[in-house]
Amino acid sequence: MNTIKAKLKFFPNRFEVIEEGDHVKCAVSGKNIPLNKLNYWNVELQEAYYSSVEAKIRYEQVKNNK
Repeated sequence: MNTIKAKLKFFPNRFEVIEEGDHVKCAVSGKNIPLNKLNYWNVELQEAYYSSVEAKIRYEQVKNNK
């Protein structure tokens, strides 16, 4: 991995690369996520998640803050 962080715009069912790179950081764990392995994100928060575990953690955090 070149370790160049990409900048993405998240949409339902897809994302657009704004700045080229090979990974993004998980908003919860801080782990690097290769773009070809990126499956979980939140369109409203514009955040990427390493796995469903981190996505659920963020969902619970947001839900509890409302």
